[in-house]
Amino acid sequence: MKKGLFFILLLFCALVVSAQQAEEKKDTTIRSLGEVMVTAQRHQQESLLVPYSVNALSQQYIGEVSPRTTPEALMGMNGVFVQKTNHGGGSPFIRGLTGNQTLILMDGIRLNNSTFRYGPNQYLNTIDPFTIKRIEVAKGTGSVQYGTDAIGGVVHILTRDPQFATGKAGLRGKVIGKYMTDDMEKTIRGEVNYSGKKFALITGIVKKNFGDVVGGDTTGKQFPSGYDEWSLDMKAKVLLKKNIRLTLANQFLQQQNVPVYHKVLLEDFAVNEMDQQQRLLSYARMDMQGKSRFFKEAEITVSYQQSIEGRNSRKNGTTSLRKEKDKINTLGFTTDIFSEINKTWTANSGIELYYDKVGSSRDDINAQTGVASSKRGLYPDHSKYGNYSVYSLHHFHWGRWIADAGVRFNTFDIYINDTTLGNVKISPSAWVGNAALMYQFDRTQTIYASFSSGYRAPNVDDMGTLGIVDFRYEIPTSGLKPERSQHTELGYKIKTKRLSGTIAAYYMHLADLITRVKMDGHVISGYPVYQKENTESAFIKGFEMELNWNAIKNLHIIGGIAYAYGQSLSKKEPLRRIPPFNGRLMSTYRGNKWFASVEFQFASHQKRLAQGDKDDNRIPAGGTPSWKVLSFFSGYKFSIVQLNAGIQNIFNEDYRTHGSGINAVGRSAWLSVNLNF
Repeated sequence: MKKGLFFILLLFCALVVSAQQAEEKKDTTIRSLGEVMVTAQRHQQESLLVPYSVNALSQQYIGEVSPRTTPEALMGMNGVFVQKTNHGGGSPFIRGLTGNQTLILMDGIRLNNSTFRYGPNQYLNTIDPFTIKRIEVAKGTGSVQYGTDAIGGVVHILTRDPQFATGKAGLRGKVIGKYMTDDMEKTIRGEVNYSGKKFALITGIVKKNFGDVVGGDTTGKQFPSGYDEWSLDMKAKVLLKKNIRLTLANQFLQQQNVPVYHKVLLEDFAVNEMDQQQRLLSYARMDMQGKSRFFKEAEITVSYQQSIEGRNSRKNGTTSLRKEKDKINTLGFTTDIFSEINKTWTANSGIELYYDKVGSSRDDINAQTGVASSKRGLYPDHSKYGNYSVYSLHHFHWGRWIADAGVRFNTFDIYINDTTLGNVKISPSAWVGNAALMYQFDRTQTIYASFSSGYRAPNVDDMGTLGIVDFRYEIPTSGLKPERSQHTELGYKIKTKRLSGTIAAYYMHLADLITRVKMDGHVISGYPVYQKENTESAFIKGFEMELNWNAIKNLHIIGGIAYAYGQSLSKKEPLRRIPPFNGRLMSTYRGNKWFASVEFQFASHQKRLAQGDKDDNRIPAGGTPSWKVLSFFSGYKFSIVQLNAGIQNIFNEDYRTHGSGINAVGRSAWLSVNLNF
């Protein structure tokens, strides 16, 4: 690994020197050169001038590679590692953290709610990739910008926008179909777009059938792992006045009978599945342009979300079917005001209010008699969770220097009425801040240093869980404090006409981590008993590097590597679930109407395991083996038809990403047809 790292760093330096020599005789006036980011600063800024680590996936990439799910799309982003507990899941790791320690946003609205679990979860998979315009990831920062949970960073899904007509109003339609070998995917989407001068609409409906995953050369079909899914989306824009625009959106996705494969394979379950797995988001947003320097732009959003997670389980040799259901209703209100205080100083300030109401139930049904017995759900029924905050972010630009600073105050109102804990009312709060400084050498290169403090308030899942989770039985607790982090990063960025890249090193200190503590001598239903406590401090350090190179006309090469090292200071052992050293290289050639891409992905052997990793039946003894995967994608555009195809895992490698409960897809092929009319 050391030789490989040395070679990659040497190549990076050589390309940078070459690019700089090509640019040194050109105009050195500092100006914008390309990709624009929103997430890291809550306002548009050219990527080169953002003093944090940021990455993005475009709609073009998602359309060409045609990922089965949104988590699988993120496998194409450097510094993001995706674990899959089951085929219907997919949890992104950012800076070594995942689950409720990373924040997922949809069009700026929090997807995280009060029952988001510690460790990997499946919620990102409830976002339909057909709706995505762009995915942005801000790493190691986000608590000041967006509030609790953004310790590792932020995954921001930006959905496609309908477009106003510049001339005559028009109506267009689209049908997309996709098939994957071994019946691993059958997908069809119908879509309608309307463009008028003051009204625009995009709406679509999708039906998907995912068959059982066929793994690599030794695994074969993994039964049961397949499931069904359907979704509906709508987004409309209304131009109320020249300076006022209204956006109305609705997203609905439902998955049925989603098996948890490793539970059936390893834990003696006849049935273990998610049914239903469902997400609903509706929102109205008003965007306004002002004339005052303190009120240049304003955005007001009102949202409603509903998350439903059903779980069915039955052990072999028993007649009792357990049916659990959690329903979380969330109301949200946010406002953001952008100010141009003077030529060198801009700011974003606002408030965010979210309120959850949790419903949780459980029925044990006798399969022979049909008699149902109602019991306490996984969470205390009728729990309430209020999340309220105010923030102010400031951005300064003096010549070649850029500075960023911000602060947020977040308070919570948490109420749990539990048969075990009794009535629990807590109101934790937190102040967090960030600061960054960037220097521009010239119009193509910048160097920066940033500091971000972060936190995660205890939620209903932390305090109220009672039941089987993964390979353990959890019992409720109270009196938890927020988790806290301090993240420091140094980075270098370059952007020329032919070459762009980033290299960053970081160190994150974690304190008051909420961890599951084993209750020695306690066993329930054959599972060891755990309770959550603020017991752990730890650190994560690492580096990431990415290069984008237009080698010759029409040939684009992108490559990246990421390394993270996590250590528990309290337990004096490796931190749990840290991804291995991993990377990706992709080369794409584009003709007039066609493209062809070759993608190589790899991960090294992860043998640094915490005791919790060793106890996890999803991780092989001695750690997760290394893997290398080669895939090919191509497409051709006719007048109204776009054909895309891919061959994945060409050499039929049998592998799984670290911590996953199911092996990845073996050698397979897919074809998609996009018909526009």
